[in-house]
Amino acid sequence: MVKSTVVFLTWKGTELRTMKKNFLIDMDGVLVHGSKMVPGADKFIQSLVDDDRKFAILTNNSKYTARDLAHRLEQAGIDIDEGKLFTSAMATAEFLANQKPNGKAFVMGEVGLTEAIHSAGYILTSVDPDFVVLGEMSSYSIDQITRAVRLIEEGARFIATNPDPNGPSENGMVPATGAMAALIEKATGKAPFFVGKPNPLMMRTALNHYDMHSEDTFMIGDRMDTDVLSGISGGMETILVLSGMTKPEDIDKYPFHPKYVFDSVADIDVKQFD
Repeated sequence: MVKSTVVFLTWKGTELRTMKKNFLIDMDGVLVHGSKMVPGADKFIQSLVDDDRKFAILTNNSKYTARDLAHRLEQAGIDIDEGKLFTSAMATAEFLANQKPNGKAFVMGEVGLTEAIHSAGYILTSVDPDFVVLGEMSSYSIDQITRAVRLIEEGARFIATNPDPNGPSENGMVPATGAMAALIEKATGKAPFFVGKPNPLMMRTALNHYDMHSEDTFMIGDRMDTDVLSGISGGMETILVLSGMTKPEDIDKYPFHPKYVFDSVADIDVKQFD
């Protein structure tokens, strides 16, 4: 494996120093499967802490707050501060605030999404909203879907947290936001703007949030169509792990490849990437 080293010369002297690589890490399929830890994920995270690395955990799942996710990881055996968790809900809330500060939104989602959008200064309402926002839910109401379709027809802009049609759980695959977005798009004829991966907007938002730079950061994920694609689109080197959705035979189906492939994060030695 080739080591990648970044060095630069300070303006006030001739001292050279090596820049440690940062890591953005997908959560589901990389660190956990539902409530169960991917074996060795705790040791990998601890290696980042011990080596004083900047890192953050990213997830396209908008259902939970960062605090909820930190607790979920803790229950699985991985100790991570909630400040290191960044969700598509957080990215979506920031996007809305930039598009139209202090606007109104009809939100189909759970507490992770509603809390993030409300905290961004938005009013949550079904009356003349600026946006219809779709996120992950345990169950979708036909009444909510009907209301969303009518609001979009009336002119509300359609935003979705992520395009994933499905996702992993300890009991197998489950449908996700992308599948429901397709239903609403079919009914309205209007496609949503997806904020989450593979949109590089989420990667750029996360990089800015954690004061990282793309040229010094690796994206680690288990999906070619979201994690690897968004990492490449965001100007980062990419690492694919085979502990989640992508299988070895799937890699060559895509016109792009990750920089590195590992069976799981347990096989990654972070010091190899300096």
